[in-house]
Amino acid sequence: MKRNTHMIMSLSPATPRSAAAAAPPMDPKIWSKLPPEILEYILSFLPLKTFLNLRSTCKGFWPLIFSPSFVSKHSSPSSSSSSSSSSPFSSFLLLSHPQFHRHFPLYDCTLGTWRNISLSLSDSSLQCFPSLTTLVTSGGLFCLSDSLSCSLIVCNLLAKSSRKIQYPSLSLHLEHLTFVTTPTGYTIFVLCSEAATNCAFVYDSNVRTWKRFDGFSPVLGDNHHQKGVLFKGGLYFATPEPFSVVIFDLGSGRWEKPIGGLPSQLTFVRLVNDGEGKLYMIGGVGNNGISRSIKLWELGGDGNWTEVQSLPDLMCKKFVAVCYHNYEHVYCFWHEGMICICCYTWPEILYFLVSRRTWHWLPRCPSLPLKCSCGFKWFSFVPNLYASV
Repeated sequence: MKRNTHMIMSLSPATPRSAAAAAPPMDPKIWSKLPPEILEYILSFLPLKTFLNLRSTCKGFWPLIFSPSFVSKHSSPSSSSSSSSSSPFSSFLLLSHPQFHRHFPLYDCTLGTWRNISLSLSDSSLQCFPSLTTLVTSGGLFCLSDSLSCSLIVCNLLAKSSRKIQYPSLSLHLEHLTFVTTPTGYTIFVLCSEAATNCAFVYDSNVRTWKRFDGFSPVLGDNHHQKGVLFKGGLYFATPEPFSVVIFDLGSGRWEKPIGGLPSQLTFVRLVNDGEGKLYMIGGVGNNGISRSIKLWELGGDGNWTEVQSLPDLMCKKFVAVCYHNYEHVYCFWHEGMICICCYTWPEILYFLVSRRTWHWLPRCPSLPLKCSCGFKWFSFVPNLYASV
């Protein structure tokens, strides 16, 4: 790293660019004699993006980002759903589609535009897993499935780190998987129904083991393909008709039902958590399975749902038209102050901007062909260099 000290001097954050041109360069001998911990501390003041761009100039730079000086300065104890204002990186919406093999077009929510580059699994340490399937993202981490080895791969593409987690059962068929991150790690929740067996498996990254809990069919019914939402220590699920909300307590492993009821005349129900103590419900309202309107509710402290906003009529007509009233294709997630409502059969995102209480359509990905089949899967991606696998 000593041979790169002259370049480091010109990028010292303590010296503005305008002043750097006039100031005499520092003697490289001074830098070469600095103790490593002092040099690490000085370099940690560089913007993280700038330092990452310097990694190719010196082999010693890559491990530096995991030194105590860098970790304490750039890591954040906040969860994945906190505001991106504290993050040195932009936040992205990722699009997965069969048209794109092992890479994801990126929509930059900070700049409000599609990026010319895409996130690729082929450029990472995951090249040795040719059969990976993207399941979900959370907190800067990807959770992928490798069917050939009957395992899950949790990876941080930014940090180039990954962990292989064997299925709790070799005969497990992933009918449903929920992956959520917390400030202390992550949890993987899997439902399994085979023959007479109905059970749930929970993986805790802190202890790196699976736990099994039996009996979910009486609670969730036959249709349990929607992901759970982490809220107040439990996973909240919306059941099929007759619609209700049920909770899986991650501490006790018991299924519970909240006290409050749901609004009437619902045609579908989805849940979203903002990560800061609010639980939202998106649902269609109508008769005979046909939505006449789409509304947003917030769960109150008394356990009742309070209406927040209704989708404007023209936008509602477009959304139900692209769904063909088949709401099994509809899924929702939270992304940096946005409630995103998506459909597997449509290449656009309908989102509600919570701070402004307004509805919008995300621009279509320009790299998608005009005629393309269904299979559109969207993900929230907020890069976190120090998210541990």
